[in-house]
Amino acid sequence: MMHDSLQAMLKGLRLSGLAQTLDVRFQEAASHQLTHAEFLELILQDEMLVRSERQMDRRVRAAEFKELKPLDQFDFSFNPSIPRQRVFELATCRFIRENRDVLFVGPPGVGKSCLCQAIGYQAIKQGFLVYYRSIFDVVRDFLHDEVVGEDDKVLSRYLKPDLLIIDDMGMKNLPPRRSGEILFEIIMRRYETKSTMMTSNRPLQDWGKLIGDVPAATAILDRLLHHADILQLTGKSYRLRNRAARDDEATAANGAGQPTDPQAPAAPDTSTPTSGGTDAPRTESKPAKAPPGSVMPEATQAPAGQAASRRKRSAQTNEPAPAEIVAPITCGL
Repeated sequence: MMHDSLQAMLKGLRLSGLAQTLDVRFQEAASHQLTHAEFLELILQDEMLVRSERQMDRRVRAAEFKELKPLDQFDFSFNPSIPRQRVFELATCRFIRENRDVLFVGPPGVGKSCLCQAIGYQAIKQGFLVYYRSIFDVVRDFLHDEVVGEDDKVLSRYLKPDLLIIDDMGMKNLPPRRSGEILFEIIMRRYETKSTMMTSNRPLQDWGKLIGDVPAATAILDRLLHHADILQLTGKSYRLRNRAARDDEATAANGAGQPTDPQAPAAPDTSTPTSGGTDAPRTESKPAKAPPGSVMPEATQAPAGQAASRRKRSAQTNEPAPAEIVAPITCGL
């Protein structure tokens, strides 16, 4: 059939985007009486859209982002001191077109890594090549490829991207072996030809100690800061905010009380029974003993024989036995 032959040719030409929508476009062309040019434009747009989406996915994977979060999902309200307008200006990627550099400086947790990756994602959407690495990845890559003799190959990976992002500068001291030399070569080779974005947790004056090579650190900063936008970030840690929220939830859950065990024995009822209750336990009233030295009135000293006789007569006649009257105790004081 003609339709099957078209699908086979589209597959051979690797026009999968066009092939996916071809049936729908046939129906649209017939129902709307599209011209040949209009129909051709629609199916070519479908193919271009699919190719653009695939290219975007490939470039995001090649960038090797660590924790990618788009810029519209970043919570600027948590740290109002972050220069929001400057961040969005960087997201336009004008600095990449002008081969300028960017440096984020601030304590851990204030959003440096999230912001630089979000800006990198915006750069990919605008067609730029981006590569993200931590400073430890950089040193590890070069030291590993030095062993296997592929220095030029790994260096090309750092020189090719339009935007190179080097994160976590200052987390701890770098290995003294070639760290300064490696970083200097990257910055020098990209100077005024490609854009480099870096983040630092430590002041710039500490870079010589971190790298272990003061002259190399001076040369690196001289080139990096020449055409750089420097953003000093302050505020609270986003990571500690999430942890504090979890702690508050756990405290609220513990404060709500433990659930009652249905198999646990019920606590004894110590309340006073009411007059209308039928299941309340009875207690016998016993005469109180007089304290030593007191005299009990004779009316209360009923002989045991008389009391037994009264109970016997009551049992024979089915009449309730008369209650024994206990007179109040008087102390002979």
